[in-house]
Amino acid sequence: MAGSSTRTGSNQPPPLVGYDVFTADRALSAAVHRHLPPELHDTAREELSGLGRSCGSAQVQRWGAEANENPPRLRTHDRYGHRIDEVDFHPAWHRLLGKGVAAGLTAAWHRPGGHVRRAAAFLMWTQAEAGVGCPLSMTHAAVPALRAEPALAAEWEPLLTSTVYERELRPARSKAGALLGMGMTEKQGGSDVRANTTAARPLAEDGGYELTGHKWFCSAPMSDGFLVLARAPGGLSCFLVPRVLADGTRNPFLIQRLKDKLGNRSNASAEVEFAGTWARRVGEEGRGVAAIIGMVAATRLDCVLGSAGLMRQAVAQAVHHCTYREAFGGRLIDKPLMRNVLADLAIESEAATTLALRLAAACDDGGERERALLRLAVPAAKYWVTKRCAPVAVEAAECLGGNGYVEESGLPRLVRESPLNSVWEGAGNVQALDVLRALRREPAALDAYLSEVGRARGADHRLDAAIKDLLTELADLADAEGRARRLVERLALVLQGALLVRYAPPEVADVFCASRLGGDGGAAFGALPTSLDLASVVERARPVS
Repeated sequence: MAGSSTRTGSNQPPPLVGYDVFTADRALSAAVHRHLPPELHDTAREELSGLGRSCGSAQVQRWGAEANENPPRLRTHDRYGHRIDEVDFHPAWHRLLGKGVAAGLTAAWHRPGGHVRRAAAFLMWTQAEAGVGCPLSMTHAAVPALRAEPALAAEWEPLLTSTVYERELRPARSKAGALLGMGMTEKQGGSDVRANTTAARPLAEDGGYELTGHKWFCSAPMSDGFLVLARAPGGLSCFLVPRVLADGTRNPFLIQRLKDKLGNRSNASAEVEFAGTWARRVGEEGRGVAAIIGMVAATRLDCVLGSAGLMRQAVAQAVHHCTYREAFGGRLIDKPLMRNVLADLAIESEAATTLALRLAAACDDGGERERALLRLAVPAAKYWVTKRCAPVAVEAAECLGGNGYVEESGLPRLVRESPLNSVWEGAGNVQALDVLRALRREPAALDAYLSEVGRARGADHRLDAAIKDLLTELADLADAEGRARRLVERLALVLQGALLVRYAPPEVADVFCASRLGGDGGAAFGALPTSLDLASVVERARPVS
């Protein structure tokens, strides 16, 4: 027909843009309200809603896309042949990282309710661009590790918890804010850091060492300093390696190459060599793992938060698309089978968010019981939530059909990012073995866990049955290594179920307990019992402020 066009864009959903990511996430906003004291509610809501509007803005979404389309580049030498070992980033990366620092994503340690507020912000900012989460997480997590050496903590902690981002490489003491990276793994050892060979030779000056060796993975190589493990005369020890020395000269920090990764492409991960590199010891010689374990615990929680954020964004995009897209005579969201898929995805996302914020609240509490709970619950959550992220992202992309396989939709970026947190800070088997260690050696951790899930006993028969079955599994840990993954999965699911029964709307808890604990779900998403209130679950997940 004359004048007709195939490019009118009919039946295409509008972009999910220009909205408040915080208030549109009912599970997240409810968790923040629940875990903060009343006197902080208004302040926290105002600051998180402001960040949520930034996160959902067209500008920030464009920055995320640009940072991924223009990955970092390594410059080993300047034009005169001098070794400089610098990493160049697209301006969008610096803008995203700067806003993350300004939003307090490295500054939880000195604010009331700081960990809950930061957790919510981190979960949101991951949805804008997950790549900047690495330096933000490393810097935040370095604070407890540095406290093993009070003099170093006094010097560095104000810089690491600053809300000022300064990208230039110069002596840290001359900056208003600093970032910290980490280097633990080596070629021959991976997660087995006891196999590390990097050597640390004591110098005449107090606390000074010279490092020689390598790191196979060094996170955030553009940072102002790095916590690394190296072998001193007294054994494996933790060291702080400044990027620039006090006199302004560059510390030998030879970046051999940047990793070419599946996802997380806006972020730089490097292989580095130490050749006469100056470092200061953190804690006692031979106590390196103990010194850095506080950092690992904090970054593992960030892996949970990051995966929860990726899941939330994937579900938000899927529900938004299906709200507007019509097929076979009606909206996709009203089709029973699509509603089943969306509800299943929404339950997974809400369970992850609820668990992550509960663990952040335990960090704020700081009491003995809460610390014991974290010892068991963090590796269990890290194992399970990060494992669920990839299938959620893939299924959400499928909800968009062919559009979900196209880069412009943003879903392929989420799919590529989704496996990463299960690898970072110890892959699945490392987490499972860590849980077993806690169960066998730290009875207070199991007591705290059972006390937490016990608060929901009697509220749902499927949860009660799952707790009973779990206690049977826990009764004999003699040969538990071969079944450790199943055991950790059950620990995580029971904890999620208990939290949802206590805190979530009844329809959400009902769907979770039926499908995750009662055996009424399928191996693939979208096999929930149709007798459940799936429409309310999907509506709760819809990204509407």
